[in-house]
Amino acid sequence: MSFWRPTSPLAGLTRVKAGRSKRESSWDRTGGNRDFAVVPPGETHVLADITGTGVIEHIWLTTRCYSEKYLRKLVIEMYWDGEENPSVRSPLGDFFGVGHATCTHYVSLPLSMVFGPRRGPKGPFAAAMNSYFPMPFGTSAKIVIRNESDMPIENLFYYVDYDLTDEAKPDDVAYFHAYYRQEKPCTPVPNGLAPGEVPAPWDLPGVNLTGEDNYVILDAEGGAGHYVGCVLSIDNHNASNQPYTWPGEGDDMIFIDGEQWPPSLHGTGTEDYFNAAWGFPSGAYAGPYHGISLASSPQEHFGLWSMYRFHIEDPVRFSKSIKVTIEHGHANDQGNDFSSVAYWYQHHPHKPLPELPPVAERLPRRWPEHGLWDE
Repeated sequence: MSFWRPTSPLAGLTRVKAGRSKRESSWDRTGGNRDFAVVPPGETHVLADITGTGVIEHIWLTTRCYSEKYLRKLVIEMYWDGEENPSVRSPLGDFFGVGHATCTHYVSLPLSMVFGPRRGPKGPFAAAMNSYFPMPFGTSAKIVIRNESDMPIENLFYYVDYDLTDEAKPDDVAYFHAYYRQEKPCTPVPNGLAPGEVPAPWDLPGVNLTGEDNYVILDAEGGAGHYVGCVLSIDNHNASNQPYTWPGEGDDMIFIDGEQWPPSLHGTGTEDYFNAAWGFPSGAYAGPYHGISLASSPQEHFGLWSMYRFHIEDPVRFSKSIKVTIEHGHANDQGNDFSSVAYWYQHHPHKPLPELPPVAERLPRRWPEHGLWDE
């Protein structure tokens, strides 16, 4: 290995690469301070429409919208190289790492929300949202925000920072993808547990030797690629029985290239996949590769959860397809609301992303008590 070869992102800062750094933003073209866009209900705003070859390095944005639960009503989409079907499609809040149409404060390596308790006199909490996922493109890139709420986005501030190059995109450089899915509620599989019976977690009845009833986080086909992580949000309102409220006994199972049972990657429990243990005793925390961006009480598991796991150092590779799944409770014995965003890189063509569920179906069953609005 060359002495001068970068061995970390910080070490790489010493190497100067050819290219042109550019930005698309909402700055006021009149020279004033109205550095935002206004997006009426039902309309779409283009954040970036770039021609050339390069990489989007960073996205920052913040919004103000008085439509209740608006973070599930605003949709972000991204298109690479003139494709008709987007490679990214998600409600805004979920894409940036927090479900349930709410905001929290957390910082991971690729995504973050910057959020505090300060409230406007009549309006919502406001969070700044950041993405550092690199997003390469060969000929063009387009990022849009769709306002599917019943009220205007009164302020949409944003940066899209990117580099352009005269070099062609290498064949081994894949495109960034992200997609939102939900199942509300998941269909529970009866486990035969007697009312009031509380066995040890490892003695729960029921078996799962197919994965067929698992919640699906990602189902991708087409070119080769690798899965780099997800955000999973759970509304834990329907445990297998009332004394046993923990929703985290569901195993992760990842099926690669159309394989049948057993999968190449089989885990041991939900909190284990998200790099924690013993029922998330920490509550909310933020690590670079894994964390809990929204937590319920560690002592009372009923409530709203959002958690993330990024495979930055350990991407899950596939040649033609990948199906990332997780049980909703042991052997799928719980009927909670699950929603998620998966992130992956893949060579085109990719299987077209489905349309999102209608707005009314996307809205959370319950809303965090800390809410987004003053009384």
